Amino acid sequence: MTERPLPLTMLFSRPTRRRDFITLLGGVAAWPLTARAEQPTKPMIGLISAGSRESAAYGMTVFRQGLNEAGYAEGQSVAIEYRWAEARYELMPELVADLLHHRVAVIATPGSADAALAAKAATAAVSIVFADEVDPVKLGLVKSVVQPGGNVTGVTVPEIELQGNRMRLLRELVPTVNSIAVLLNPARPVFDALSKAIQETARAVTLEIRILPASSEPEIDSAFTVAAQRRPGALIVAPDAFFDMRHEQLITLAKSHAIPTLYHNREFVAAGGLMSYGTSIAYGYRQTGIYAGRILKGEKPADLPVIDSARFDFVINLKTARTLGLKVPPPLLARADEVIE
Repeated sequence: MTERPLPLTMLFSRPTRRRDFITLLGGVAAWPLTARAEQPTKPMIGLISAGSRESAAYGMTVFRQGLNEAGYAEGQSVAIEYRWAEARYELMPELVADLLHHRVAVIATPGSADAALAAKAATAAVSIVFADEVDPVKLGLVKSVVQPGGNVTGVTVPEIELQGNRMRLLRELVPTVNSIAVLLNPARPVFDALSKAIQETARAVTLEIRILPASSEPEIDSAFTVAAQRRPGALIVAPDAFFDMRHEQLITLAKSHAIPTLYHNREFVAAGGLMSYGTSIAYGYRQTGIYAGRILKGEKPADLPVIDSARFDFVINLKTARTLGLKVPPPLLARADEVIE
């Protein structure tokens, strides 16, 4: 004969203990939900870089410093989802869609107005913070720099002033220059806007400008061949993640064709380039991090004015100048933030 188990109520002597047991069961069942409710969910930032993890490493470090100043620490009070375009600008909409799928609270695009444009086209609900050498009003990112009025804000520079200073620096170094070539990537969504700004600036400083488009390594080679044939007085390599990832090729070509070349950041000059002049990477990325943190705390992009970055870094390599047979004027040396011997 099979022994039947005792009813559950008989495991306890009287109803009082039965009620205790039911209470216990209820507490156990509810405990995991209570525990989860007590654990706050970290807000998430989605960060898109036009470059690679390696080329953007310094910028990411400074971005996190800005977040820290705003009261957020990655992994502790905020999570960051990184996406690397590696200069494939056609991937920007896909990267934005992926971040939106992860339900990020803010999308940061330091150094890439192209990513900011893709993000703005994809969402009006998620806040966007950019930093780049563009006019955000002309691009349609914001209504005005004082009152952005939408879900986008960030850091920019006086574009015409920046381009003009680059041209003036080359003219001061090479007084005989009357024409300058500009290497520009046509794969960038902001190519037309940049090209127009460069042409406007050239007219203002009475220089002839030739845009050399290049979006692949063979096209870079061809652009320098054209420059060598046309013999412009100097060359400007426009800011671009694609060019940043190929700085050795660019520096080698500039030296082999003996073309005085100006770049946008110090890394080129440290690797043997002649000069660099551009916005401070540290300032732009740091301010992007600060703004992202302020938005996480409840401030609205519409109320955060676009920051006008008037901080520029000018670096010159004297060894390269001597190799090109150029004598750097003392006033130019005195204005440099760094001189590499």
